[in-house]
Amino acid sequence: MPLPLPSPGSTPERWVRGLGEVFAVFDQQDSGCVSYGVRVGDERWFVKTPTTPAAVASLRSAVRFHAAVRHSAINPVLQVVAFDDAPVLVLPWLDASLLNHSTTAGRTDRAHPSSAWSRLRARPVPEVLAAVDALLSAHRAVAAAGFVEVDLYDGSLMYDFDRHTLTLIDLDDYRPGPFATGADRLPGSTRFMAPEQWGGGTTIDERTMVFVLGRTMRLMLDARDDEGAWR
Repeated sequence: MPLPLPSPGSTPERWVRGLGEVFAVFDQQDSGCVSYGVRVGDERWFVKTPTTPAAVASLRSAVRFHAAVRHSAINPVLQVVAFDDAPVLVLPWLDASLLNHSTTAGRTDRAHPSSAWSRLRARPVPEVLAAVDALLSAHRAVAAAGFVEVDLYDGSLMYDFDRHTLTLIDLDDYRPGPFATGADRLPGSTRFMAPEQWGGGTTIDERTMVFVLGRTMRLMLDARDDEGAWR
């Protein structure tokens, strides 16, 4: 059921806080977005709002992507609410662990045994391979829709350790391809990026996506963060 639309003159934050109980706020994102976990009745939602022009452009890109691509392993956009032509996205809340998050002293430490990344890589190989299958299946749907990957990394992956399921999130920068990079470096993590994503007028296409998926699989199926214990 769609969330109620905002009243005239409302702001995204005021609208979100008026919906129900805000139980989580994510306001330290490089994307320029502020996101909220909000409980409305018995339902929980993830609401993503832009705070910069770049974030507005990114969420517009996300709207185009989710209109074209549907897959069970991709967290879907269920509703788009417009504020002065700036989209606010409503998605399901996921009870899952972000794979690049760690609880150690509030900093990212993928190698720490408590991190979700380390916990996934400690699971039996068949379980990790099932997650890899979901990753690849989702990207077959991406390719079939004529889109290519931009900014896939472990922060795009959430894993439910109870249900043993992988879900992809924050695919806002995925775009129709092939396309040329221009002079600028594309967004992304150096551990995952293909060489052509560093800029210089190179072409980004399905081969780029294959490279990044290969890197992701390599990192998921290694027992150590230094890539010295391939499983």
